[in-house]
Amino acid sequence: MRLAAQRRELILAAVREHGVVRLADLVDRLGVTAVTVRRDVTALADRGLVARVHGGITVPRHGEQPRPAPVAHVLVGMVAPSAEYYWPAVIQGAQAAVAAAGGRLALRASRYDAAEDRRQVAALLDRGVQALLVAPSTGGQAGLDLMRRLGGLNVPVVLIERVPPPELPTIGLDAAVTDHALGAGLAVRHLAALGHRAVGLVVSRPSPHHDAIRAGWRSAVASLDLSPDVPALDVPTYGSAQWAAVCDDVLDRCARSGVRALLVHADREAIGLVDRARDRGLDVPGELAVVSYDDEVAAASDPPLTAVRPRKHRLGALAAQLALARVADPLDRPVHRVSLWPSLVVRESCGAGSRRTPQ
Repeated sequence: MRLAAQRRELILAAVREHGVVRLADLVDRLGVTAVTVRRDVTALADRGLVARVHGGITVPRHGEQPRPAPVAHVLVGMVAPSAEYYWPAVIQGAQAAVAAAGGRLALRASRYDAAEDRRQVAALLDRGVQALLVAPSTGGQAGLDLMRRLGGLNVPVVLIERVPPPELPTIGLDAAVTDHALGAGLAVRHLAALGHRAVGLVVSRPSPHHDAIRAGWRSAVASLDLSPDVPALDVPTYGSAQWAAVCDDVLDRCARSGVRALLVHADREAIGLVDRARDRGLDVPGELAVVSYDDEVAAASDPPLTAVRPRKHRLGALAAQLALARVADPLDRPVHRVSLWPSLVVRESCGAGSRRTPQ
């Protein structure tokens, strides 16, 4: 039996020779099962060496898209992982941009599940959408398969707050994202400017932005030469059964390590932590400075929380504009990956006067 590398070289040679090759012909030519051929084709397509067509493969033509549809009256589909916390402003921004162009947005809410994402995408395609805005689940094999599916659609797809995973480096999907690592760095630098030499991190376990926020916090701590001996803790969602005990553990660790400043993701967890600190007799910001991440309800906290604010409405509008631009000009437009900076809104929870950082 031929090795995988040998089979894939033969597949590439057949595509170069014939332009289009049917999968059934590859099964006969290579003398292997259809499953093996599909696996080889998937590996080649992920590397951008072939492009899938119905029942076969062809030479990739990067940037070639279907004939453009008129932007006016365009129907844009959107699959958001939730219609609650964080996402309403993103959805409203997308809706406003599509409406301003004379089109209409069709929203489907998913639940951070790749299978459900795929089902909602299929429903929108059946509905006849001419472009898609998607915030897909990208983890695991199901996430990879979903991303491959999105990359092979014949309508423009724009990712929101997601980029293709490293395993799929050549999937040519536009994306609009928030630079959450930079946002975490803004918070750390603000606290350092107030004199804190140790800044801890508390992040909510279910968050898809967990890794970026942690990376930004770690990078800022290192670049500012702050104390490396500080807690970086995962906590469950606010209101869970173990919440009080987890908060007590966070506050105990801060006391033991001399940490008097925390970046907390997200607002609910930050508010809950401040409440628990007050129950234990700690003064915020006198004995513990807190910066929240998301700024959904941070201003309503007591005291109001300084917060990193992702530009959610603008993010949704930008994603929609990328999709509309792709509909209007599908042939020569390069792939766009646009990253928006969040801003820092300064309130009372870290001991500084209320203001907003320059944007």
